[in-house]
Amino acid sequence: MNPTDLHSFYIRHLTEQLLPFWKKAVDPKYGGVFTGFDNRGEALLHRDKFTWSQGRFLWIWSRIGDLCRRGVLNEEEETYFREAKRTYEFIDRHVYLPDGSCRFLLTEEGEPLESIPGEGQDISFYADCFVVMGNAEYARATGQEEAYRKAVSLFEHVERRVRAETARSEPYPIPAGCEAHGYAMILLNSCQALADAAEGLGRMEEAEAYRGRALEYARRIVSLFTDSSCRIREVIPAGRPEDAPRTLLLRHLNPGHSVESLWFVLTEAEKAGDQEMIEACSAALKKALSMGWDREHGGLLRYVDLDGGVPAGDPHPGAERFEALIRETWDMKLWWPHSEALYACRLAYQLTDDTGFLEWYDLVHAYTFQTFPADKGREWIQIRTRTGEPVERVVALPVKDPYHIIRNLLLLIERTAT
Repeated sequence: MNPTDLHSFYIRHLTEQLLPFWKKAVDPKYGGVFTGFDNRGEALLHRDKFTWSQGRFLWIWSRIGDLCRRGVLNEEEETYFREAKRTYEFIDRHVYLPDGSCRFLLTEEGEPLESIPGEGQDISFYADCFVVMGNAEYARATGQEEAYRKAVSLFEHVERRVRAETARSEPYPIPAGCEAHGYAMILLNSCQALADAAEGLGRMEEAEAYRGRALEYARRIVSLFTDSSCRIREVIPAGRPEDAPRTLLLRHLNPGHSVESLWFVLTEAEKAGDQEMIEACSAALKKALSMGWDREHGGLLRYVDLDGGVPAGDPHPGAERFEALIRETWDMKLWWPHSEALYACRLAYQLTDDTGFLEWYDLVHAYTFQTFPADKGREWIQIRTRTGEPVERVVALPVKDPYHIIRNLLLLIERTAT
């Protein structure tokens, strides 16, 4: 499809397939959104609210409101801004702990819960980062200075915990002595959201500072986690890649995560005019797609080994739960890597004119829209077996999350609008 046809296709899919489902999932009483649906979108299994998803929803609804206001989408902007405001207020009332970190899980009404009994309420700095990004985008879209200040304060708290090595990372706990690619990745994306918000609010000096911090995290991903074979390593021994990793934790690759991370880095490289970084990311993106693509059944595998194929390796002390997740779900086809790959390939093509990315884009597009969308009104069936059959199971959090699909469609709509 040419860009004009793609633009129309994505708008139709967003407004006719995805948004009708999520409009009904908004909590009209307490604010925020319900995400505890089954994989098919047929039943609401629980009404608990994961902070992770509430922050993401705030980002999505704020961006949609802004696109409506700019005339990119023909929807009622006030509907989205109203629910974004109610989500922001729900987060503000209930999420923050006295020490400045965020609760991971809340009841429908906003009362604190423990996701893992006995482990406390602040168990994942990833949730904090999604609140940062949600608040930042809400501030950018609405001009709400208070939301921006809260995003800045929370992010500074997050960075202090990461530097002190006290940040926890459920549902992907990292054992001591290891460094995770996901840390640099989420901090990069948070800085990007803060820079965009600061720029939108006319705080140009702060915007420049956050752009600089984002570029530092981007370079860290390229220099530390990308090896000489252009593979992005998910977990490495702290401070250094290992030449011959032997454990499952250190050997596994996550192609979808690599693809998502690379478009974050490409976005920053584009802003900085860093052609060398664009070229490095392009090579790594092709590598991630090639290693992750299932040549027998199509689609991206969730995890692969450092040498390709089934993840293998010795047990890593302290990584029992993470390694169990790798072993049990490596061959599943999940919704989010495919939506991330769509945007990553389109962006890479626009930045490089490399037609190889158009070929990858066409392949991913065909598989994605043949495999994941459900009937109208039920969004996508997000979790599939290797052969593409729907499966009802939890692969991270027990939620049906709108973030990846809608975020990438919004970004694709913006990219194909010109």
